[in-house]
Amino acid sequence: MNQHILITGGTGFIGQLLCHQLHYEGRSLTVLSRRDDAEVQRLCGRVQVIHSLDDVPTIPTLDAVINLAGEGIAEKRWTQKRKQTLWDSRITFTDELVAQLQRRAALPEAMISGSAVGYYGDQGEADVTEATEPRNEFTHRLCAAWEASATRLGGDTRVCLSRTGLVIGRDGGFLQQMLPLFRLGLGGRLGNGRQYMPWIHRQDMVQGLIHLLDSPELSGAFNLTAPEPVTNAGFTRALAQVLNRPACLPAPPVALRLALGEMARLLLTGQKARPARLLEAGFVFQYPSVEQALTEAVG
Repeated sequence: MNQHILITGGTGFIGQLLCHQLHYEGRSLTVLSRRDDAEVQRLCGRVQVIHSLDDVPTIPTLDAVINLAGEGIAEKRWTQKRKQTLWDSRITFTDELVAQLQRRAALPEAMISGSAVGYYGDQGEADVTEATEPRNEFTHRLCAAWEASATRLGGDTRVCLSRTGLVIGRDGGFLQQMLPLFRLGLGGRLGNGRQYMPWIHRQDMVQGLIHLLDSPELSGAFNLTAPEPVTNAGFTRALAQVLNRPACLPAPPVALRLALGEMARLLLTGQKARPARLLEAGFVFQYPSVEQALTEAVG
């Protein structure tokens, strides 16, 4: 396929695999990154590299954009300074990306832009689809503004928004932070464990993004989450079984709130998110169950 794609966030956990898959399919890629060319090509394969948004208008041909840039939301405590960093890495960055794309003689045919299931806020045990009314809290405001920035591209560009869950895969992502304790038999549920953990395997995440890219009839928001959501307690049991270890040391809510402050809501609340629109669009998951996903990721 003779298609040229600009990717932001290409050196990240999802972006690396996405770059290799797109290159395997015969597409040409440009990656926007602050890293040097050699490091980007080591991580992403044979790609062109630009280091500034100012270079976007000079890319000779640009058919599509996949925008995955953004600081990790669970990496540091949510101080006001950290919240501003999260905002700038998503909304301010996407605003500037859109402005540079609009300087081009022709807009790209499609833009797939990142978001997250945090868009919905805490939804308890209710089923969550793309039609669910969100709750007004920090993650919703962050994701809603991020999506609004992307949709401002307008014109003839088709925009899809990927509301992503926790991504399971080898050698990276949130799972790597959990594995050391669980391998020692020191893992356990978070709080009462009844909160839902929307998740997706990294391979399904990449294929889902490509499905959105290659489907000209699709636009708007899509939950990129597995079709079989699990609670935190269910996830904990599945991971313990895959590792053949006990998982009987729960983390009390009060300890998480003391350690993480407002960010503890990410761990103690959740969304029973289902990929309604992606399934309607004919997407088939390779890893529909969390047991399959964890077996591949840590087996």
